[in-house]
Amino acid sequence: MESLRSLKMVCIVAGFCFATAATAHAQTLTYGQLNGKAGGNPTAAPVQGLNGNLYGTTGSGGTSGFGAIYELTPDGRYLKIYNFCSQTNCSDGKYPASLILAANGNFYGMTEGGGSNNNATCNNDGCGTVFEITPAGRLITLYNFCSQANCSDGAIPFGSLVQGINGNFYGTTFYGGIHCPTCGTVFEITPSGQLTTLHSFCSHCNDGYQPQAGLVLANDGNFYGTTSQGGPSNNGIVFKMSPSGAGSILHYFCSQTNCEDGWGPEAPLTQGTDGNLYGTTAGGGAVLEGVAFQLTLGGTFTTLHAFCSQVNCADGQIPFAPLVQANDGNFYGTTTGGAALGNIFEMTPDGTVTTLYNFCDTGYPCVDGYEPMSGLTQHTNGIFYGSTDFGGINNRTLCPDPGCGTIYSLSTGLGPLIISNPGFAKVGHEINILGSNLTGTTSVTFNGTPATDLTVTNTYIKATVPTGATTGIVQVTTPNGVLSTNQAFQVLP
Repeated sequence: MESLRSLKMVCIVAGFCFATAATAHAQTLTYGQLNGKAGGNPTAAPVQGLNGNLYGTTGSGGTSGFGAIYELTPDGRYLKIYNFCSQTNCSDGKYPASLILAANGNFYGMTEGGGSNNNATCNNDGCGTVFEITPAGRLITLYNFCSQANCSDGAIPFGSLVQGINGNFYGTTFYGGIHCPTCGTVFEITPSGQLTTLHSFCSHCNDGYQPQAGLVLANDGNFYGTTSQGGPSNNGIVFKMSPSGAGSILHYFCSQTNCEDGWGPEAPLTQGTDGNLYGTTAGGGAVLEGVAFQLTLGGTFTTLHAFCSQVNCADGQIPFAPLVQANDGNFYGTTTGGAALGNIFEMTPDGTVTTLYNFCDTGYPCVDGYEPMSGLTQHTNGIFYGSTDFGGINNRTLCPDPGCGTIYSLSTGLGPLIISNPGFAKVGHEINILGSNLTGTTSVTFNGTPATDLTVTNTYIKATVPTGATTGIVQVTTPNGVLSTNQAFQVLP
């Protein structure tokens, strides 16, 4: 197979070696290799902080071998800011999942194991936690799962949190609930740590069970999510849930002939700029290697692409990661297999897939990594960032599988953008607008209405939603041009 890249190694910091790969279509991929002690086997795409740096988690490594939180500058300077299992009996948790940036500028996340509670339901490895961490690395455990009898409050959370309109956080657990020890839950938790179980899944019901992904807050004010199991064919569902816990089922997977609609979704959904939901399944489809799909909020399901439908699986196979819609309107994602050991792809809204990069297509030792299960994040500089679970050439003693993984960036030539955090607020409320090179900003508008109360830094702007603002695109005028949000900002009543 013809290679998509040529490699040039450049080490820019001790213990974190970067290489640059020139790919087809004028793209450039740069990657760094984790060395175990700094963290290993990253399982989630990093998120952008107020300072413009990226923050992420590793599922192993760190000083204890149970995971870490890192900070990464856009140009690749790596800093580990927290080691899990650094407290007695791993009361601070272990195996962290993905982070989110909250409206207060801190990060919130969950750990799959550890915490103060432990039993057979959690495989005697701890039942997991919810935590808050500052950009400086100060961690506070907000909740320990399985604090209630029979783990009715849930256990072993795999997904990410999402912040709701009321300021509380919402998420799922893989195990726990009132119906069976291994069914899972949907929960709400306040920033101070008060948890309410909104729904317990049921293995013998049609509402699905064992959700592996977090929720997405759609512009109708409801949450949408998936379960990896359950439904009539036991292949998972898509569900809708109100902030109070009222739910309905939108789609049963494997409900089409030969499971052409896919099965086993393991990634969170994404709401596109058209208002529809987009996602992936790890299996099923015309070739049984997973699909990308579109789902309207009303429940109309469309399979957009069946993976491994191109010669030699050139389009990839088995996508575990979510899709991200970039500022060119297209979706970007990763697969864990295909022509090589995973790829990065671009997909148009109508389902046309183009492979941008193949991992490890020159063979072992897979210095660029392999199996990118975590998906991508688009930074406000326009560049994509992601990670591979495995591969690389660094210290493996603290990593459970060959290679500790890599963190990479992919430049496709897209221009900069801004991101509102949160993506909704009432008139008179202050929000953060993330960006790059914002110094000298002269105006901020909310769907054309100018905001006058601004605090401008180089990487974010504090802005108050102005009187008269309506739902629409936020724009920032800088000395280098006008930047826009990718999604419409929701002005709440």
